[in-house]
Amino acid sequence: QAQLVESGGGLVQAGGSLRVSCVSSGFTFRPYLGWFRQAPGKEREFVAAINLSSDSAWYGDIAKGRFTLSADNGKNTVYLQMNRLKPKDTGVYYCAANVGSGRVTDIGSYDYWGQGTQVTVSS
Repeated sequence: QAQLVESGGGLVQAGGSLRVSCVSSGFTFRPYLGWFRQAPGKEREFVAAINLSSDSAWYGDIAKGRFTLSADNGKNTVYLQMNRLKPKDTGVYYCAANVGSGRVTDIGSYDYWGQGTQVTVSS
């Protein structure tokens, strides 16, 4: 059974940093793993994605210059390091796996989702 489990969310002041993690298990091969976030009352939006086979990464506009993806394939874990956080970064951050095709920036391309982890940035 493929599974994704996020952790590391919490409360941080504006300008601070936070790292969220996603542990994947049960996949027969290394999928693309993406991060999406959903703010209250808003649609889920793309943050970043990584190809676990090549470590190639893609970043959404909301993440460029502030967020960094990394992977520890030995631990089947992907980390999203978030720096210079802003109150508008507040939301639930979801990890998702793309095991087929489709653009890594498209929410519809993802087949498996974690339960999400709450990130709250106070002003």
